[in-house]
Amino acid sequence: MITTKGLAMKVGFIGLGGMGSGMAHNLLGAGYELVVHDINRQSGQPFEEAGAQWADTVADLGRQVDVVFTSLPGPVQMQEVGLGEAGLLSTLRPGSVWFDLTTNSPTVVREVHAACVERGVELFDAPVSGGPKGARTGKLAIYIGGNEAAFDQHKSVLDAIGDQILYVGEIGAGNTAKLVHNCASITIRLAIAEVFTMGVKAGVEPGALWHAIRQGAIGRSRTFDRISDRYLQGAFEPPSFALELANKDLRLALELADQLDVSMRCAQVAQADFTEALERGWGRRDSQSPLELVNERANVSIKLSAEEVQEILDRG
Repeated sequence: MITTKGLAMKVGFIGLGGMGSGMAHNLLGAGYELVVHDINRQSGQPFEEAGAQWADTVADLGRQVDVVFTSLPGPVQMQEVGLGEAGLLSTLRPGSVWFDLTTNSPTVVREVHAACVERGVELFDAPVSGGPKGARTGKLAIYIGGNEAAFDQHKSVLDAIGDQILYVGEIGAGNTAKLVHNCASITIRLAIAEVFTMGVKAGVEPGALWHAIRQGAIGRSRTFDRISDRYLQGAFEPPSFALELANKDLRLALELADQLDVSMRCAQVAQADFTEALERGWGRRDSQSPLELVNERANVSIKLSAEEVQEILDRG
C-alpha cells in the first residue's frame, strides 16, 4: 500500500468506461488502495475482484479518499459529480485532491475550481490523450492545469497512469491544451481525406498514393499514418474514439474560440461534416467515419485490406 508522510493514502476513481477502466487498473497495479464508483454497477465487479472497494454513491466515495480521479463524458457530468446534491464536494475533506481527467470546458473547470477553493479541495484539470489502448498500457499524455506547487507535491500518483505528465499552467490550461490538440487532429484528418480523394479520383491506386505521400517532407513526420487502421480500411466499428465523443471535443474547442473571438474556419468545416455524419446516425462509429463523406461527394471508393496496409507500412 502506498503511503504519504507515513499515512496510508486512499485513491478514488469515478467513471470506469473505456478510458477510466484502464487507468483505474493501473492505479491498482501500482499499489494504491482504490475505491471505485460508476453509474453501471457491473463495471465495478472486476475491480472488486482485484482488491478495490466499491462505493455505492459519489458522496460515499468522497468521504473515504484522499485523492479522487474522475473520468466522465463531459462538462455536465463533471459538474453534477462535483457540485450536485450528494456530490464530491459534499464529503471531500479539506486538503483532498481532485484530478478531473475529463475533456472539459475550461470555463466550467474554473467555475468548479472556485467552489473547490471554498471547501479547501485542490482541483486539477487533467485531460488525457492516448485513447483506450494508452489508458490500458499507461502510454498517456496528461495535460495538467492548476496550482503548480500543489502539482509538484502530487505528481507521483499521476505517474501510475501516464508516461507524459505535462504541467501546462493555471486551472483550465490543461483542457485548453487538450482542445487545441484534438481540434488540430480532427481538421488535419479532414484535409488529408480531401487531398487523398483527389489523388484517387485522378487515377492513382490508394495504396501507391498512401506510400508515396508518406515518404514526402510532411509524410516523414508520419502525419498520414493515423488514417491507416480506420479510413483506408473503411473500418469504423467498433470505434477506438467514438464520433459523438470527438464531436463534443470539437464543440468545446469552437466554444472556447468563440469566447476568445478567434476565427476557426477550418475547424468549422470539420464541424459541418461531423454534424452531417451524426445526422446519419454515425455517433457510435469511429471519429474518422466523417472522412467517408469526402469520398461520397467525389463518387470515389477507397478501401485497402489490413494486409495491404501492413505491406505498405513494412516498406518504411
